Amino acid sequence: MKVEKTFAIRARNRSIGIILFSVLNSATLATCIPVLAGTPPVARHTLRHQGTYHSRNGISTFANSTDGDVATFEDPIVRQAAIQGLGRYNGSVVAIDPNSGRILSIVNQKLAFSGGFIPCSTIKPVIAVAALQEGFVTRDTKIRVARRKYLTLVEAMAHSNNAFFEELGRRMGFDTVSNYARTLGLGELAGYDISQEQPGSVPTKPPARGGVARMSSFGEGILMTPLQLGALVSMVANGGTLYYLQYPQTLEEQDNFEPRIKRTLDIKTLLPDLRDGMHAAVIRGTAQRSNMSDDEQVSGKTGSCSDSGSRIGWFVSYMDQANLKIVLVILMRGDTYAVRGPMAAGIAGRIYRRLQESEYVTRQNTTAGIPILAAKASE
Repeated sequence: MKVEKTFAIRARNRSIGIILFSVLNSATLATCIPVLAGTPPVARHTLRHQGTYHSRNGISTFANSTDGDVATFEDPIVRQAAIQGLGRYNGSVVAIDPNSGRILSIVNQKLAFSGGFIPCSTIKPVIAVAALQEGFVTRDTKIRVARRKYLTLVEAMAHSNNAFFEELGRRMGFDTVSNYARTLGLGELAGYDISQEQPGSVPTKPPARGGVARMSSFGEGILMTPLQLGALVSMVANGGTLYYLQYPQTLEEQDNFEPRIKRTLDIKTLLPDLRDGMHAAVIRGTAQRSNMSDDEQVSGKTGSCSDSGSRIGWFVSYMDQANLKIVLVILMRGDTYAVRGPMAAGIAGRIYRRLQESEYVTRQNTTAGIPILAAKASE
């Protein structure tokens, strides 16, 4: 009996020793291998909340996009609406009067005057104009984009279908695509005597990645600036006149402003098909996030892709109301999923809303036919 009791005590002590050893051993491992502890989610949430996210390339999704801007001679109503619409995102807003080529405001001038970025899907209006003009497509033409799916130009533009525009590019060929890109203002200065502007570029041969097909769906090989895109869509909005963009920087330039035509394109009969596709993008396509109704007469095109390790989000649009005709170009940069065309469309929608709330209008001078800025008219 005594022997059995002694054995039981020793067994119990051995069990306690094993448990103590396990606890101490686990603590030692946790100390020696800190990676097992992981990163507390609170820290990541804090970074996102504070807007201090940075990518591997140092490109932030959030920034003070007004830093360094000189806005003395900009339209103050448009600029304030653009700043509020952009918010804390790292991006640029360019606002243009499409009937004169006057730049009303540029938020984040450093980004807007940079060397250019890949157009992403905002190249598709260029391809549409080329294909319509050269007879490769009509409003009713259907192109196969999947095994059992065919689209017309309007639907392909609305939903930014890559297969549709790649096929158009293949049918037209590189020379036709590149010639129309240059004719519509890419690869050259969009502005008149704007010293900060850069010309971007259009390739002289098909890009190695994807050839003319990818060039026609994503703008592969092209470097485009916000000013070039704004001038191009101003031409779509006004019926075929490609104006030199002007950006008054002195009181004299402001008072003596006169529109300057770069060239006039005979494409007025083709534009309804393109406009309908861009309007459909806003109402039921990739730009629905703009939250603009059908009767507000906003048409646009989104673009989303990557460029040099960062994400790019484009949205170019125009409002075509009787008293408010304006083009907006939104460019976003960063390395989060927020940086994409639909988000840029949301920014544009907020800007349009603020302009409407402030009862901003562009009124026509019936004598000279030159738009008068509402801000100036109220002085």
